[in-house]
Amino acid sequence: MKISKKSFSCRRDGMTIQGLAFIPEGENLPIAIVSHGIMANYKTTEGYAEFLAGQGFAAFCFDFNGGCIYGKSDNDTTKMTVFTEKEDLKAVIAYTRKLPFVNGDDVTLMGCSQGGFVSALVGAELGEKITRLILFYPAFCIPDDARAGKMIYAEFDPQNIPEVIQCGKMKLGKAYAQSVLDVDGIEAVRSYNGPVMIVHGSKDETVDCSYAKKAAEAYKNAELVIIPDGKHGFSEEHDKIALEAVERFLC
Repeated sequence: MKISKKSFSCRRDGMTIQGLAFIPEGENLPIAIVSHGIMANYKTTEGYAEFLAGQGFAAFCFDFNGGCIYGKSDNDTTKMTVFTEKEDLKAVIAYTRKLPFVNGDDVTLMGCSQGGFVSALVGAELGEKITRLILFYPAFCIPDDARAGKMIYAEFDPQNIPEVIQCGKMKLGKAYAQSVLDVDGIEAVRSYNGPVMIVHGSKDETVDCSYAKKAAEAYKNAELVIIPDGKHGFSEEHDKIALEAVERFLC
């Protein structure tokens, strides 16, 4: 199958979102949009987008505004939250659905870590407009982590969140934590009724595997794959297991 690879961009609230598209030959193609995790960028999901294109999807990966340490989209990391990323993803969906070679009624969202949580939030909001969800080690723990004052590499007082939160090499804003303090990560996404695949590693030290299990129980139509010894960010071996599961899920 011949697949063309090209850059794309779209706008959201005056900001530019940059990404990469993998387009197989054909018309009326189903859409797949892949979302990266915090501090990462589209290059970490490029292989997944290419895989999905090989399954016949018009596949897109992109950089969230403010979601990357090194990214091509507009990049004020102190203004990023899971909710700004939700709006970014909705903008990418709107852009892709207008393309002449796609089936705008067949949209798959795939996300990794925070991108998985964001994809799940969009699925809950858009409902039947999203055909299916594929979530790799989704970070449903983000609200709980904020309430605990421990988010990835950052530690802070949740009762007195600083204006800038140093998170490793990335500076986050107060809103990143504050915006999720009253959110239940599982309840926020469980209203989505379409098919969901969750793939999680049993030894994930960033997002405990229990969150994936709770989400799979909360969804009405979910398949859960636990990869033994898998961590947060799959190895090549575990990626192969995950993508084989996705291929079965898509059949």
